[in-house]
Amino acid sequence: MENIEQYWTQIVDLVVRYGASLLLAIITLIVGLWVVKRIVKLIDKTMDKRDVDASLRPFLRSIVAALLKVMLIISVAGMVGIEMTSFVAVLGAAGLAVGLALQGSLSNFAGGVLILLLKPFKVGDFIEADGISGTVREIQIFYTYITTVQNQEVIVPNGDLSNNAIKNYSFHDTRRMDLTFGIGYTDDMDKAKGILRELVEAESNILKEPAYDIFVEELADSSVNYRVRAWAKTSNFWPIVNNFPERVKKAFDEAGIGIPFPQMDVHLFPNEPQKAG
Repeated sequence: MENIEQYWTQIVDLVVRYGASLLLAIITLIVGLWVVKRIVKLIDKTMDKRDVDASLRPFLRSIVAALLKVMLIISVAGMVGIEMTSFVAVLGAAGLAVGLALQGSLSNFAGGVLILLLKPFKVGDFIEADGISGTVREIQIFYTYITTVQNQEVIVPNGDLSNNAIKNYSFHDTRRMDLTFGIGYTDDMDKAKGILRELVEAESNILKEPAYDIFVEELADSSVNYRVRAWAKTSNFWPIVNNFPERVKKAFDEAGIGIPFPQMDVHLFPNEPQKAG
């Protein structure tokens, strides 16, 4: 019974000594997290008004939120009586241990910083990297979110993107298209070239400068292949590439020009009976 009373006395003493500080620390933590959230929202609105690059905004927002939360935790730790020197030392040691355990994440963090500083691509660009192609939806500290043409969400580590080749299809305002069309060896070459020229001239989305070019690319096994080389705005590139071959096929059909397919001539020789020796 005396032991229970002794324990209870110790508990009451601890509550009296540290209860107020602990309660104040808890209130400070709750209010502090709310204030941090409000500050981050205010910074985000400010960046929006000043037209800060959409690629940088999530990164800066995450950095500010992390720094403010670390400062808040250090302040709360001091309120409950933890010595700051010891706490910072423990925090530094824990940070070193976490850093060694999360080397891959640190590599992704460094990759995210490089991407946001060097800007090989930005939000809204169509890129191809590490075997993945799609539109960049968001760039965060550790990962980049890419939406493919099949509307699939792919999350790519920034470390992989910063260490591999990136093909950015949206970097320039214009793109060159190279389309190949084959005709038969017996078809009229000048007529076919004239049809291709008329179709290119009729396509309003093909740029006049740089000038387009139409030439014989190859004398293939079964066809004479014409190359149509023209320029278009990046936003119009895929509509032209997807629709132009159909127009060529219809125009060739109307003009009686065939688009040959690979074929092979097989010659059969009679098997003559061998003469008896």
